[in-house]
Amino acid sequence: MMKKVSKIASMIVLVASTMLISCKKDECHECHYENAKNEEVELGVKCNEELEDLEASGITVDGVKYEVHCHGH
Repeated sequence: MMKKVSKIASMIVLVASTMLISCKKDECHECHYENAKNEEVELGVKCNEELEDLEASGITVDGVKYEVHCHGH
C-alpha cells in the first residue's frame, strides 16, 4: 500500500513540476508603434512584464503617447 501511495505522490510532484516549469517560459514578441508620420518604429523583442506593460500602456515619445503592437516571432 505504501509503495502505491509513494508512486502516486511521485507522479503528482512530477506533473506539478512540469507545469510550473512550462508556465515560467519566457514569452517574447517583436514590438513596434506608428509615429505621427505613420512610420513604423521598431522597438525590438520584448519579453514577459516589459511586453505586457508596453501592450497595456503604450509608449510616450517626445510627450506623445503611442499604442504599441507586438507580434510573435
